Amino acid sequence: MSRVVVIVGATSGIGRATAQAFAERGDRLVLAARAAQTLAEVRTECAAVDVLTVPTDVTEPGALDALADAAIDRFGHIDVWVHTAAVMAYGRFDELPERVFDQVVRTDLLAAASAARVALRHFRATGAGTLILTGSVLGYITAPYMSAYVTSKWGLRGLARAVQQELRDSPEIRLCLVNPGSVDTPVYQQAANYLGRIGRPPPPISGPQRVARAIVDCVDRPRREISVGRLNVVMRAGFTLLPGLYDVLVEPLMRLAGVSGRPVDAHDGSVFAPNPAGEAVRGGHLPDLRNLARNLPGPVGAALRRRLG
Repeated sequence: MSRVVVIVGATSGIGRATAQAFAERGDRLVLAARAAQTLAEVRTECAAVDVLTVPTDVTEPGALDALADAAIDRFGHIDVWVHTAAVMAYGRFDELPERVFDQVVRTDLLAAASAARVALRHFRATGAGTLILTGSVLGYITAPYMSAYVTSKWGLRGLARAVQQELRDSPEIRLCLVNPGSVDTPVYQQAANYLGRIGRPPPPISGPQRVARAIVDCVDRPRREISVGRLNVVMRAGFTLLPGLYDVLVEPLMRLAGVSGRPVDAHDGSVFAPNPAGEAVRGGHLPDLRNLARNLPGPVGAALRRRLG
């Protein structure tokens, strides 16, 4: 039987890849994001299943309640709620405008808390459901020039752990925190920038489809937390066990691998308003292996297609 899956942040990056992954499984979808135009594009990509799109600004009071009401009106219930909506900002903490810092935290942490509250109320009423929040390896470590994002992800990890403890009396209600490392999505180009150099994901970089598969797997095999990224464990160990060395190395490594040499004027990116032209599944930081696999003939292409799912 198909599930009813709400995906918040469905027009770009991990959220868009997740919508496609659930659609491939035949689940019914409720897709939410700020850009109605891009939501329509994603609905077309997922046209093999029943899709409801709900333009939603997660920072607007009552928006997430309205989203849940729309989902229930259409499908009668919600089985899975996936929250991937996030924005990012680059800049030294004291040079990043306060309004930008606050909006990043409002979007990435407070809106995620609101989504969790709305989803859990529904799951409590029905007795079951799966809530998946998208954290980050930056919820365990820190990086310079990303203070607002780091603050949000550390807060989200604490929230998830506290709520998981509160759900011990409801074994059919599950909360999973998915923590990617660097992912090839447009969020870096879409970020507000007060650093003067365009941000990018430091290697090694995962594809968004890999994170989407982890999210789908959380529904089938619920766990407290999933880490997606080959060096996540190494970075967390260095941050915890060798903090002095970590602090010496992280700033030059960030300048080398985490930001490009391309200059950019100060701007707010998509922090306050969507930029539909910049929304896509991938950010162009990795070759699209799925398209490559489709075009490769013979056993090599077949093996790569099996590997990528």
